[in-house]
Amino acid sequence: MIRVTCRAASRVLYPGVRCFSGGEVTEDAPEWAGAPHLTKQASLYVHWPYCLRRCSYCNFNKYIPKKNNDHIMTKCLQWETETLLQLSQVSCITSVFFGGGTPSLTHPSTIAAILETVSRRASLSDEAEVTLEVNPTPSGMSKLEDYHRAGVNRFSIGVQSLQDEDLESLGRDHSSQDALKTIEEARRLCPGRVSVDVMFGRPKQTVESWERELSELLRVCDDHVSLYQLTLERGTQLFKQVQCGQVTVPTEEETAEMYQCARKTLHQHGFLQYEVSNFARHNSVSHHNMSYWKGEQYIGVGPGAHGRFVPLGEGGVFREARTQTLEPDVWMREVQQRGHGTRRRIQLSHLELLQEVLVMGMRMTKGINHKHWRLFSPQIGLHKILGASMDVQELLQSGRLILDDRGLRCSWDGLALLDSILPTLLVELERQILHRPQSVC
Repeated sequence: MIRVTCRAASRVLYPGVRCFSGGEVTEDAPEWAGAPHLTKQASLYVHWPYCLRRCSYCNFNKYIPKKNNDHIMTKCLQWETETLLQLSQVSCITSVFFGGGTPSLTHPSTIAAILETVSRRASLSDEAEVTLEVNPTPSGMSKLEDYHRAGVNRFSIGVQSLQDEDLESLGRDHSSQDALKTIEEARRLCPGRVSVDVMFGRPKQTVESWERELSELLRVCDDHVSLYQLTLERGTQLFKQVQCGQVTVPTEEETAEMYQCARKTLHQHGFLQYEVSNFARHNSVSHHNMSYWKGEQYIGVGPGAHGRFVPLGEGGVFREARTQTLEPDVWMREVQQRGHGTRRRIQLSHLELLQEVLVMGMRMTKGINHKHWRLFSPQIGLHKILGASMDVQELLQSGRLILDDRGLRCSWDGLALLDSILPTLLVELERQILHRPQSVC
């Protein structure tokens, strides 16, 4: 069951993991619409869509640039940032995340320019977390100090593997030595604020080789590790290779064992699991990603970026799920014409919002506490929604799910089976919200 759960986790850094849309929007403004905590602040995600080449497993929104248009892209990112900040009317940006693509291909001046644009429109504390995804190539490493000067105070390094043969088969353009040197330099600049991404379930990988690789990684990594399971995505080179028998990947049982092995090993080295795929020690959690899992507002800027915010600048009262135009050249043209490249806007009903809060919140090991749930659902609590369900009671009695005075969460074993638990919770949530008396609304 862990396969799908980890696949969803691999998209958390690219906002919009789940988009519950298509339901009817209720006519009355929901109780949560005016809550200051939910509308006055947001995190910001900035998508840089370009890569030098496409990895064999990747189906993310990325492009190989045909010409250097970095100057135009930078101006458009600034413009769209300013427009969406104005629409959201947020007074505080709590964190910024530069993802991609390969944002470490950008010039450091681009990072500085976007952060300056944010500061002109909203409060951005000097202590706010500003993360940059880094491809650990010699070129990427050489610019780390300049990125740090531009305002980046946290690096997320896409190591993926410490085996050169595996890196080559995955289409990565760095070596294991490149990765180790990049980690060392990043830790020098931002001690305690360096995250390492590593992938399991790779072709020819075994549980034993994964254990050895983790041991090597833990000798050099900083205080944050993200685990991602390699999944086969249609349309990718790796998918075709596996389909025609050129490449074999571990079975679902083997990858589940790798995941459990990693959880135990990281725990033994002082890392606490705080989300399905994320582990931290010394309280070095990703505050930006935590904002997604807590159901807070986020603004997505750049080609294909996703966002969730209430457009107060247009008089809106409902949170919207927004998606920016995918293709960079088309997106830039739209930004130049109207200030932003939003291609799709969907008003989220109260039910849809609660579905997202539930799905994302249950990814965290602490789950959803009652006080946090009441921010979004002041009229109907978790006990009332889930307490009477026989299916939920079965999950509680099996020990996979916990519902108590603290709130709702998965047990250690249950978290690995999250994808089999969520449908039961979502069905009961929908039943309770759609069938409650109208006077309760």
